[in-house]
Amino acid sequence: MELTTVWFILIAVLWIGYFVLEGFDFGVGILTRLLAQNDTERRVLINTIGPVWDGNEVWLLVAGGATFAAFPEWYATLFSGFYLPLFLILISLIFRNVAFEYRSKRPRDSWKMWWDHAIFFGSLLPAVLWGVAFGNIVRGVDIDSKKEYVGSFFDLLNPYAILGGLVTLSLFVTHGAVFIALKTHGDIRERARVLALKSGLAAAVIAIAFLVWTYSHRQDAEYIGWFVALAVLAALCLVGALVAIRAGREGWAFLGTAATIVLAVASLFVALFPNVMPSTLDPAYSLTTTNAASTHYTLKIMTWVAAIFTPLVIVYQSWSYTVFRRRIGVGNIPPSAKISEPEAAHSTR
Repeated sequence: MELTTVWFILIAVLWIGYFVLEGFDFGVGILTRLLAQNDTERRVLINTIGPVWDGNEVWLLVAGGATFAAFPEWYATLFSGFYLPLFLILISLIFRNVAFEYRSKRPRDSWKMWWDHAIFFGSLLPAVLWGVAFGNIVRGVDIDSKKEYVGSFFDLLNPYAILGGLVTLSLFVTHGAVFIALKTHGDIRERARVLALKSGLAAAVIAIAFLVWTYSHRQDAEYIGWFVALAVLAALCLVGALVAIRAGREGWAFLGTAATIVLAVASLFVALFPNVMPSTLDPAYSLTTTNAASTHYTLKIMTWVAAIFTPLVIVYQSWSYTVFRRRIGVGNIPPSAKISEPEAAHSTR
């Protein structure tokens, strides 16, 4: 197998890991305003991701760095053409992360309210914009003969890409609701299960429409058969997750929503291959795993580095999730408002 293909697969794995792990982070952040009924319940929701949210973002950094090193032409075209949406995602993540640390530094309700908005919108915007970005990558954008994006920001807001944003939003909300049901007990758990069923049904309808539309866009793709197979499996996993959450089996439901995201994102990369950014102006202008890649020597060195450090990251994150696996509820929240949510979460070690 060519190293360019290997690195295309590795980058797909990194993005899949990011969407699975940060997906429920975004879902929990959104649900702090939609599910929690008071300040204590919001602190419960934030504490469910307190020990892991920063580690989950490592996958984004590694995915971006790997894209830059393995496919510099892809990175350059992507980050220059998608500059504004990616900048909005970056700003949202910054405000969201700061909010986790500063929300309870003061007891005033007005102070908490502003940071609660930062958590909500800092989770909502990336959840939508990542879907819009990947929708455009799969659909194709206006790339000229110089391998440069020549469209505008509003060209990126086409119906197909917006539908992709709704898919990621609905899937992340469902994934987050299932995670909350898995990590909490009491009334919050029951409400999270009900909400997961509702959002999951909406996600199923939107995702099926998006995948059918993707098939119509990419039906001439080299591995379209694999795309169809993965898309069908993703739909079945989502149905299985909804059945499990209805039966009160939150662990199986979480595995189901995680598998849904894995298979759905994998299907998009399969539909894309061997392109990395198709051109809507002329197929000859498209960026591929061949013309966008680094030198063979660079890819060889990167492969050794990835082989050593990727397992270490996976082992560490698996260990952290095992340590913080217990359920929490309103009874576990200390009465002092001076303790920040992530600090409170870490204090349970």
